[in-house]
Order: sequence, then structure tokens, then C-alpha cells
Amino acid sequence: MTRRRVVCAALVALAIARAAPAAGHGFDPALLDLRALGGGRYAVFWKAAPTADDLRPRFPDRCIAEGSAGATLTGEGSASWIVACDGNGNGLAALEITVDELAAARTDVVWRFTPKDGETITGVLRADQPSFTVQGGAPGAQRSSPLAVSYLRLGFAHILGGFDHLLFIVGLLLLARRAGPLLRAITAFTVAHSITLALTVLGALRLPPPPVEAAIALSLVLLAVELTRTSRARRPFAIAFAFGLLHGCGFAGALAAYGLPEGRIPVALAAFNAGVEIGQIAFVAAILAGWALVRAVRRRIPRLPSLPRLAPAYAIGTLAVFWSCQRIAAFWS
Repeated sequence: MTRRRVVCAALVALAIARAAPAAGHGFDPALLDLRALGGGRYAVFWKAAPTADDLRPRFPDRCIAEGSAGATLTGEGSASWIVACDGNGNGLAALEITVDELAAARTDVVWRFTPKDGETITGVLRADQPSFTVQGGAPGAQRSSPLAVSYLRLGFAHILGGFDHLLFIVGLLLLARRAGPLLRAITAFTVAHSITLALTVLGALRLPPPPVEAAIALSLVLLAVELTRTSRARRPFAIAFAFGLLHGCGFAGALAAYGLPEGRIPVALAAFNAGVEIGQIAFVAAILAGWALVRAVRRRIPRLPSLPRLAPAYAIGTLAVFWSCQRIAAFWS
């Protein structure tokens, strides 16, 4: 690979990093927690996102905050208050709750709603969906959206939004090359991150999030180095398992940000992990389909220039170094 091609690969990777510098495992959203108290009254807990502390939830006009609580945030960016809504006892039923300016804030909002006598439901608000609706007047109506389904969706959405994790999966695909080693590598990665995800959520393993995020980025650097080796020297199974343990701690940080319902932790953990796996399988399938399409095109256009062998390694490595420096620098910010 010529020096000119190396420089081009590095510049492309830096351009991607500049466009999405925070699109990785780091997941630090705002949190909106609603608990029904009865009689159309709701306890509200709001925790602002560190990157967007000016965001606030907007309730329907018929909902009134009791007293002045919730007007300002504490030093930790959180506030709690009570809202009272009319509606013939239906409270928030079939009414939208919105968080404005999510597109400009570039963050998400995790919401949880717990009926007085029902099951907690959970979701995520994003720029393209900044509001949610509490459906049904009776608490029992909330059971139409089971907790397991909510956490399955959260796991699926999280994995597809974790650019550093997806890039690691791409690296594993490049490292394994053949179907047998690829299957073993993906299985090893799944088993490893499932272990540390469970241990961290259950409290048996405790690691501070910032160093974990920096270490995840460094794992990509080492993966890029491994991609430069000859095929005989590559060890996709061992690398997938070792770094899978690390990535599982990152998943646990995201799950902690979502919050876990008391008494239902095993269900939520299993559903979230299943959502992660489904998202991972969908991503791998999409990549393999894309590669098959590229091979088909190359057979029809034999003179189509090929990508230099080491270009993916340099691109992944450049992005990983950028993220590593960014996350290490965040220790002192």
C-alpha cells in the first residue's frame, strides 16, 4: 500500500470522525420518569443530559405543576415535582408529552411511565420522535406494551446507534474472512459481552464508565493493528472474546442509563441483551449482503479498481485513535 493511499484512508477516517465524534458506546441521555399517584396526579423526575442541560419536558396544557418545583434544576441537573392533570380522572391518558429541540440538542431522552397499579413501560425519544403518548385511561391498559418488549427495543436501538461497536463488528468480519472463523468469532464476542453485561448490572463487577469508554476505543486500535497482520497470524476468536468482555461493560453503562425496574431486573436484562443480539445479527447480515453485491458488480465490471488491502485497517485505526484521544481528554473536562 503506497504512502499516498495510506494518507487518503486516514483523511477519510478523520472526516467521518469529525462528522460523528460522539457516535459510540457513550450513552448519556436525559431521563424522564413518571409515576402515577392517583386522582390525575403524577410524580415527575427529570434528569437533564450533560450535553443539553436546557432541555425540559412539555406537558399538555391541562397539566399544572404543583408549587414551583421543577422550575430549576439542582447542581446535578435533576429535578422532581408533581403535576396534576384533569380529564375526568384519566390524567395523562391519550395525551402527548414532548421534549422540544431534541434535534438541536443531539441527545436522546429515556422515558419511563409507571401506572398506579400497572407495569412500567419504557421508551426513547429522539430527534425524529420527540414525544410519546400515554394510552388508555385505566392503569391495566399499559400492559399492552410489556416491559420485555420495551427493553428488547432499547437493546436493538442501542446497538445500531453504537458506531464504535459496529465498527468493531466490521473489523471482526475482515479479520475472520471465512464463514467458520467468523461464526466462532461472533459467538465468542456474544458470550463475552453477555457475561460482563450481566455481572455489571447485577453489581458483581463495577468499573467507572469513562475509562471503559476509552478502553473500548483502544480495543479498536488493537483490532486495526491485528488487521495488518498476515492471515496466519490472525486470532479472531481470542480477540473477539477478550474485547467482548470490555464491550459488555459499555453495554451495561447504557442499560444503567435506561434504568432497571425494581423486581424485574432479570427480565429487563435478558430482553435488552436479546435486543443487542438481534441488532448485531441484522447488522452482520446487512454487511454480508453488501459484500455479496460488491462481488457481483466486480464480476460484471472486472476493471473496477479494488480497495487497497490495508485501507480498512488504516481507516479503523485512525478513527479509533481519534476516539481514544477524545475520551481520554474527557477525564479532565
